[in-house]
Amino acid sequence: MAGTPSDSTARSRLSAAVRRLGDAVAARVSVDRRALAAFRIGLGTLLIVDLLLRSRSFTAFYTDAGVLPLRAFASDYATNNSLHALSGEPWAVALLFALAGALALSLAVGYRTRLATIASWLLLVSLHARNPMVLNSGDTLLRMLLFWSVFLPLGARWSVDAVRRADREGGGDGDSPSPSSGGTAVASVATMAVLLQILVMYLTNAVHKFASEPWMSGEAVAYVMQADQFTYLLGAYLADFTGLLRVFTVLWVALLFASPLLLLLTGLPRAGLASLFVGMHLGMAVTIRVGLFPIIVVVGFIPFLQTPVWDALKRVADRLNLSAPLARWKARSESLARTALSAGPSLPRPAASERLDSVRGSDLGAGLARGRVLFTTVLPYVFLVLILLSSAASVGYAEVPEPADEALDAAEMDQSWQMFAPDPIHTTRWYVAAGTLEDGSERDVFRDAPVTFDRPARAETTYPTSRWRKYLKNVYGADNENHRSYLANYLCGEWNRTHETAVENVTIYQSYERTNPYNGTVEAANRFELIEYDCSGPFVQRD
Repeated sequence: MAGTPSDSTARSRLSAAVRRLGDAVAARVSVDRRALAAFRIGLGTLLIVDLLLRSRSFTAFYTDAGVLPLRAFASDYATNNSLHALSGEPWAVALLFALAGALALSLAVGYRTRLATIASWLLLVSLHARNPMVLNSGDTLLRMLLFWSVFLPLGARWSVDAVRRADREGGGDGDSPSPSSGGTAVASVATMAVLLQILVMYLTNAVHKFASEPWMSGEAVAYVMQADQFTYLLGAYLADFTGLLRVFTVLWVALLFASPLLLLLTGLPRAGLASLFVGMHLGMAVTIRVGLFPIIVVVGFIPFLQTPVWDALKRVADRLNLSAPLARWKARSESLARTALSAGPSLPRPAASERLDSVRGSDLGAGLARGRVLFTTVLPYVFLVLILLSSAASVGYAEVPEPADEALDAAEMDQSWQMFAPDPIHTTRWYVAAGTLEDGSERDVFRDAPVTFDRPARAETTYPTSRWRKYLKNVYGADNENHRSYLANYLCGEWNRTHETAVENVTIYQSYERTNPYNGTVEAANRFELIEYDCSGPFVQRD
């Protein structure tokens, strides 16, 4: 029986409504391919910089001569799977660092982009699993951005892959969209996920801060700034301007609660709001020492810049007469890419194409097509749901089923974005490792300085790097008492390898001072002993 006209009209209206909803969602999750290219370059560069920064404490954090030798790692992190834990020898770990650097460079230039992305993510997960004591929120965010990048067409523009594809298709310049690239922008589950990753971070942190009286009263940033193990550069001078810091606190909390607009807005309005977040993070980069976290967030904002922004930038370049120099630079880059490609091994393309066509028309080809859908759509969708659940669970709004929790743990994808919340840092902390040398004298064997418990002029200078500060904070934690013996053992061995007068025992103290930023009075100050360690004794692993 044929449907009535009213039924047909209703279906038509419903179909139109669904289509409008789909268009609205696509408009908000679409990412310009130029943004993806810039995002790719940023990620590759970040990975290289991260490796260089970690190399400053290479021996201390990743080898058997450091604070977490493999015997301790196997005991404390038996469930962690890490290629970096196959050997504690410096040369073996150095090879993995070099391989990760080569893959990061391949990602940055867009050569074998998807393969380089997958391999870079696997090596990053392995590196993070090798020593969880030195990780921070920036590491989590970088790991997640790289994971979502596996499902994105990062090599579609400004890449060696784009040049190779243009040559194979018989035209193009490796920059303009090719017939197979699908246009200027792309909208998919993966583009939605990479945008939601930033939004989830902010919303989760906003919930934590909403439960914090210092944050909601506008006092939090002032307290953070007086804890000068974090502050450096401009932060060393801003601590005295409590009124200005109150304004920054209120503005930051307001931005966090406005973060859903990052997804609801489109085009230039979205870019305007994103620029406020970027500005705040750049301000963070020159005031508090939290590693690469602010720069990682800035790179994470690149996909939020949609097509109108890139078109506007192109018009600005034209007005500033930059188009010709940029075209010359692009031509030189493409020429270099072609030279590099021609230097490599080549295959007889016609035969390869014939074989590929035969595969596409076979049952195997149909299976590969289904696998591609599974990889590019179903898999990111599943992990997106899991990550949303994990984030909601971290603030008490949901519960992650046990199998899903195990999957998140295995892939190092747990989400918990506290970041100075709910309780902001308000105490200055520094460490003293008083070592008794064999000639009876005492020396701080961590800083190679006289033993003193006086508050340093700048506590930030007592930590070699921000990762050392994070590590020592974790060592101080009650759940990590065994790591205190690992640290003391490392300090004994490192001192005796580099000094003629050996150290016989080490006592590690944490000193602290809490100051009211509004009147300058010291509210509390003390020190306590973390561990006393006999350097000549056996390696201690505490239960």
